[in-house]
Amino acid sequence: MLNIEVIGLDPPCRKCTELLENVKAAVALAGVEARVAKKWTLSEEIRGKYGLLLSPALAIEGVVVAQGKVFRTERILALLR
Repeated sequence: MLNIEVIGLDPPCRKCTELLENVKAAVALAGVEARVAKKWTLSEEIRGKYGLLLSPALAIEGVVVAQGKVFRTERILALLR
């Protein structure tokens, strides 16, 4: 099972929400088992694990693949394959 984290603000901004929706759509299209979690950028857990990130950010299996960008569903799908 893949671990995917969408890291953003709380309450979520429009971009954070859009990235989360795109990730969920990509996971469904890829047909992979994944745990998608929304995390807060400034939480101690995230700062300790990744440092300070630009919001929104996307991490797949503990690797930050995007910061400050909203990847489209197709791009996320390519990362999952």
